[in-house]
Amino acid sequence: MSKRTTFQQIRELPFLHQALLACYLSARMRPNYDLFHRVTGFGDPKVLQGALDVVWHWLGHGGKANFARWQEKIDEQTPSEHGHDLLGVYPAMEACVAISTLLQGLLDKEDKPLLDVAKVSQGSVAHFLELTEGAEMSPDDRQQMLQEHELVEYEIAMQQAMVTFLQGQPEITADLVKMVRSMVEDEGISNLGLAIDTLSEAPSR
Repeated sequence: MSKRTTFQQIRELPFLHQALLACYLSARMRPNYDLFHRVTGFGDPKVLQGALDVVWHWLGHGGKANFARWQEKIDEQTPSEHGHDLLGVYPAMEACVAISTLLQGLLDKEDKPLLDVAKVSQGSVAHFLELTEGAEMSPDDRQQMLQEHELVEYEIAMQQAMVTFLQGQPEITADLVKMVRSMVEDEGISNLGLAIDTLSEAPSR
């Protein structure tokens, strides 16, 4: 019997477990947007953090949350590759895509978008490496690099570790959400290895 992939295991998690995983992954991508903002002045990182704050709170405490409104706000802060001649635009765009996709899954109560967040996170790492270290490589060498690069290996291992952790949690509680959120801060780096600076501004609903 073949070993189940990480994505297959994510599909088998309950909806709220998938949502918590997707929020965790999105939070690890947010600092990529912060750096782009600091370099270009484009957008407002506090909007991305505000959307994540709302999701963290909803996961831990329930209640009502206007995910559609926050998704609109994220869309307004999403940069376009056509307006910026900078490699950092792609990780910034992908951070916005991840959060918007997370919000879509919560809006629709569908787990496919939540799985897509994991794919976006892995894809963001690969895309960044293709544009930087792999830019001058042949297709075969680039593929080999992606298979062996420490950032790719770390992203896959981190996702699997979080999936394994969540598989052992019978339910999503406020304490569990607080613990997972603190893991992002304790890890201290984004999925691309950038240092995380906390943006702690209370969200409005």
